[in-house]
Amino acid sequence: MTDNLPGPSNRNFLFYDTEDGTTRVQLLVDGQTVWMPQNAIAELFETSKQNVGQHIKNVLEDSELSEDSVVKNYFTTAADGKNYRTKHYNLDMILAIGYRVRSARGTQFRRWATQTLREYLVKGFVLNDDRLKAAETTFGEDYFDELLERIRDIRASERRFYQKITDIYATASDYNSDAEVSREFFATVQNKLEWAITGMTAAEIIKDRADANQPNMGLQTWKNSPSGKIRKTDVTVAKNYLSQQELSDLNRMVTMYLDYAEDQAKRQQPMTMAQWASKLDAFLTFNDRAVLRNAGKVEKNVADALAIEQYEQFQSAQRRIEATEPTSDFDKFVDEVGKLNPPDDSEDDNA
Repeated sequence: MTDNLPGPSNRNFLFYDTEDGTTRVQLLVDGQTVWMPQNAIAELFETSKQNVGQHIKNVLEDSELSEDSVVKNYFTTAADGKNYRTKHYNLDMILAIGYRVRSARGTQFRRWATQTLREYLVKGFVLNDDRLKAAETTFGEDYFDELLERIRDIRASERRFYQKITDIYATASDYNSDAEVSREFFATVQNKLEWAITGMTAAEIIKDRADANQPNMGLQTWKNSPSGKIRKTDVTVAKNYLSQQELSDLNRMVTMYLDYAEDQAKRQQPMTMAQWASKLDAFLTFNDRAVLRNAGKVEKNVADALAIEQYEQFQSAQRRIEATEPTSDFDKFVDEVGKLNPPDDSEDDNA
């Protein structure tokens, strides 16, 4: 065990928030790893300080880890305002304890440690919102340079409109794809955007506009458009029913959202998952767009079934047309040649 006793004000800290939002713990950053005292580890894993102490004892006695490399003394400030020498344990020990505790908290922390924390230790990104609000920014310049590069790559990509929004969400400083806020965001983002433009969810658009009696079944575009055949997979995609004006409005909205994300990065304002999730609604409201507050009135599987039913009717009508009219390029060529060179009936008359 070694001593490392700078004053508390001379250190960098990370803050880890549990997924349920009930607990925030502080991690000391030093020497390419993080350190926590025994009581903080107990709070993190929702167990007792005595239980953590027993796990530490077992890890060291089993020679799983060496005390000299995983234990250090740091000064900590107590409630009485005085500094006291306190044992801290590094990330290897914290993870070893997490495995032994066998709790959901342990699993969540390991996931965070291998994603967000690993990125910080490699690149120097510090995720400390409290210090940022106090203008003591600890996010490095490299973090925002890389963030800008990612946003510009998203802008230039050929991804669908709502996928660009989810890609922006994935740049959150605390991003975790398995978090409840992420699952909810991914499940609603497409509907929120399409509702803002049309006043309908994706399922409602399909149900309302799929019509076997309309040209191209009501589709404005499809995979093989404009002259190729409409396939079953085309009719269950809500975007295919949007008009050019609606698509233009949608693309403009996504562009403005990307502009906002880029501006945040240029001003070195990190964004969390919760902030990006709430920002979408705020962004739509600011632009005088309707904000979807529920799941809509039509389920996607119901809308898809109705669209496929319309497609089958549409296909039957198309087959009847194909039986009497030229459809392939060769058929059309033969038909055109026939019109340009009609049979000469006069030769038959002179025969």
